[in-house]
Amino acid sequence: MASSRYPGRRPSPSGRRPSDLAGSDSATVLADPKRRLAAVTAIVMLAVFGLGARLVELQVRQGQQLAAAAVSQQVSEVSIPATRGLILDNTGQVLAGNVPVYDIWADPNLITKQQRLLYATKLAPILGVSANQILTQLTRPLDFVYLAKGQSAQVEAQVARLNFAQVGALQGEARSYGPGALPGTSLAANVLGFVNANGQGQYGLEGYYNSVLAGKPGQESVVYDLQGNPVALSSAPQQPAVNGRNLQTSLDATVQAAVQKDLSAEVKKVNGSSGTMIVMNVHTGGIVAWADYPTYNANNYATTPVSLFKDAGVADLYEPGSVGKVITFAGALNRHVITPNQTFNETGEVTVQGWHIRDWDLRAHGVITMNWVLEDSLNVGAVHIQQWEGAKPFYQNMKAFGIGVPTGIDLAGASNQPLPAYSQLQPVQFATASFGQGYVVSPIQMLAAVNTVANGGVWVQPHVVTAITGGGLPTTVIKPKTHRAISTTAAQTLAKMMVGVVDVPGASGFEAKMGGAWYGQIAGKTGTSSVSNGKGVYGNNTIDSFVEFFPANNPQFSMLCIIRNPQVAPALREGAYDAAPTSKLVTEALIARYKLRP
Repeated sequence: MASSRYPGRRPSPSGRRPSDLAGSDSATVLADPKRRLAAVTAIVMLAVFGLGARLVELQVRQGQQLAAAAVSQQVSEVSIPATRGLILDNTGQVLAGNVPVYDIWADPNLITKQQRLLYATKLAPILGVSANQILTQLTRPLDFVYLAKGQSAQVEAQVARLNFAQVGALQGEARSYGPGALPGTSLAANVLGFVNANGQGQYGLEGYYNSVLAGKPGQESVVYDLQGNPVALSSAPQQPAVNGRNLQTSLDATVQAAVQKDLSAEVKKVNGSSGTMIVMNVHTGGIVAWADYPTYNANNYATTPVSLFKDAGVADLYEPGSVGKVITFAGALNRHVITPNQTFNETGEVTVQGWHIRDWDLRAHGVITMNWVLEDSLNVGAVHIQQWEGAKPFYQNMKAFGIGVPTGIDLAGASNQPLPAYSQLQPVQFATASFGQGYVVSPIQMLAAVNTVANGGVWVQPHVVTAITGGGLPTTVIKPKTHRAISTTAAQTLAKMMVGVVDVPGASGFEAKMGGAWYGQIAGKTGTSSVSNGKGVYGNNTIDSFVEFFPANNPQFSMLCIIRNPQVAPALREGAYDAAPTSKLVTEALIARYKLRP
């Protein structure tokens, strides 16, 4: 057939030659192609005009609406992070700052199968993860995956040297804390706290001042170019980030390191469960050093037991023991109930509501002075002083010294247990309170109370931050609250009595004694409280403490040292044998640091 032999020739519709068509008009047949061309042309023109009309419709009437829709699909609102404020010591040394960190990313869709194993093998040792983990990420059908977050500048440089296509780094910031005095710790971890992965301050200053330090992130509108890079839209409204403000503190990094070192050494020496030591500026209430042991490295908080985060200095409530006698003597001296040389017959035992209260040495002392009662820390004498003063004045004096009242310390996690209402207390409860048992305080509450004596009878609010600076705002100077608790005369008299606790032969604070020009300049008081099981039963464990201030003739620093549950011979479980020697070491460090003279 013609069609098979000449594939390019087309057969007639009927299969017959044109000459076989009876009655056909050859002119008409020849005109059919022209008609068809005209019809096709008409159809095309109609389509063109229709499309043009639609384009006009889209451009003129719906142009703005469609343009806005297109932009909305391409434009993203990007958060501009704020830089967290610094925490500085009293010399301007950075205690908590920021360092650049890098998130390592990859684009799996643009990495070939042949490249994946090589990439994973080379990146694994640099990023500190297994090659299989990286390989799993690189096989995901995604345009973007994180291979590791929060990497150092050194790691980022190593990754860059590999020069792997489709692997890069995004820069950010991470909180950084200086090294502590002990291996594996950061300086002042418990008082500073830390910042978690979500940028939220936790514990200590970081938690208390989080909103001040964090600042406020900004926002900007961006579109992405063909490579996926964000390009800011200059015409779009933008909100700049407001950086966090800085905290100027009263902490002294040098003294802080000495306190951490000396405290940890003593806790280890006596095999205690923990320890706390706080040093305060007598007149301002500013915290100079604050240490807990055991402590941790705030840079590695994610791998730290949660129990170490708590700051025992504000969170742990304890019965202060004989350190509480300072408050008892203060109230009685202020109301002229006693004088230092006043005498009475100390029988070694007193009975209150059927309860027998004895001295620590279980013996009678005969006719002795009030000085002797304080120097030898005699419970029976303290009970008599409370009774002579009267229950109501004694109760009011406790509250004036801040017992049962929040201190207002600017650290997260502060605890307080209010005193029961006066009407709810029994005589035996006032009696035990006279020697520091039967009520609880936090270490900072107790130090603030004793500091009142050093400060001439004026209670001053303890605080860590002295000023808030930066952030485009005027400097905010912290002004602590104060109130007078006792007279200046009563405070000065008690200070002299507390010097006897340290310097008089046989007195309980002998381990804190200083020689040479410093003899007679350390005012102190020991404390040894039995630990209750919470049901009124006291066991063999103790909380040993020593509180002091110096120079006695012009006090500058006060401090409290606490050693919990020392596991030594029972006779040595006293503040005189562990807390007092530690305080002496810190006193020497302060004298050297500030070149003090008595």
